[in-house]
Amino acid sequence: MAFGKKNQEEIVKEETKIWVCQSEDCNCWMRDNFKIEETPSCPVCGSDMTSSTKVLQVVDNNSIYHK
Repeated sequence: MAFGKKNQEEIVKEETKIWVCQSEDCNCWMRDNFKIEETPSCPVCGSDMTSSTKVLQVVDNNSIYHK
C-alpha cells in the first residue's frame, strides 16, 4: 500500500483590492469583486469601509449580480 501525496493544484495568490470595515469593534473585510455598491457599507455592522489591498488566493466571481 502506497501513501503518496495526492495531486493538488497550485494555489495562485495575488495582491487583491479589498474593502475593510472602519469600526474598531468589527474586523470584517470583503473582496472588491464581490461588492454590490460602488462604495460599500460593512455587511456586518453597517459602518463605512475603505479600500485596501491584501495578498489572497485568486477567486473569480461568476455571480450574475456582479457589476
